Amino acid sequence: MTIVPPTPGEPRRPDGPRDPGDAWVEADDGTRYWGRFGAAGLFAIDADRGILLQHRVSWSHHGDTWGLPGGARHQGESACDGALRESAEEAGVPAGAVRPRLISVFDAEVWTYSTLVADVVAPFEPVISDPESRELAWVPLDDVESLPLHPGFATSWPLLRSLIPVRPAIVVDAANVVGSVPDGWWRDRAGATGRLLERLAGIAAEGIAADRLGLPGETWFPEIHVVVEGQARAVTDEVTGVNVVRAAGSGDDAIVAETQGLVAAGRTVTVVTSDRGLRERVEALGAATHGPSWLDPAR
Repeated sequence: MTIVPPTPGEPRRPDGPRDPGDAWVEADDGTRYWGRFGAAGLFAIDADRGILLQHRVSWSHHGDTWGLPGGARHQGESACDGALRESAEEAGVPAGAVRPRLISVFDAEVWTYSTLVADVVAPFEPVISDPESRELAWVPLDDVESLPLHPGFATSWPLLRSLIPVRPAIVVDAANVVGSVPDGWWRDRAGATGRLLERLAGIAAEGIAADRLGLPGETWFPEIHVVVEGQARAVTDEVTGVNVVRAAGSGDDAIVAETQGLVAAGRTVTVVTSDRGLRERVEALGAATHGPSWLDPAR
């Protein structure tokens, strides 16, 4: 692998000092990839308008093709943060306008390109904010292949499109998971459940490895639903990335109902509990099940 600095006319940051990531990586066979620390792009899905694509200017690498807004990652920057920063710089994607769902990685050994698949949660109009774009447009899924696509995006498009309908969800049996850790939870069930919610908020932010969910890709950001019962219902529900479901009666019945609703909505559901009877009930609905330790593979 060789690091090759850019020359005039090649991609660069729109302003400010050049980041050390702004350089070409050259493989032994002479193939060049932009981004010393890899690159990342945003695959934003709008349910009504399609996906956001960038028509690249002719002088750029693979110019006059359509692809994702994105670019070189900064040193120490995560793939998710890099994709969001680059899409903000190149297409004016507002902060908080998209919710991450999946990261898919193309690995060329000497270089990686990470695609952040994200759902639009606050509709916006893209804005051309740097010289690398001729046009930005929302493109219906059925029209994507009619465009001259960037070679890298063309290669990844079939997999990415196949994953658009996939929406994983996790349903957590809070009482069962809390009870698996002898930390004095019986003295303060709501407090122990609050600690569980903090753990789950971290999982919601960092994502879960795809192989743990049995799905393609690198990392998924599933919906997380936590069913609480009894004294634990006093716990706060203001936890980012976690939906708290308060059982009016039986916690098991509430978990089954939550699972049934998610399966009916097309979600790929994983239920976290070690209760054998409950596992049998949700597996009959089509859900996968795991014990409490699944939430923390390091345990």
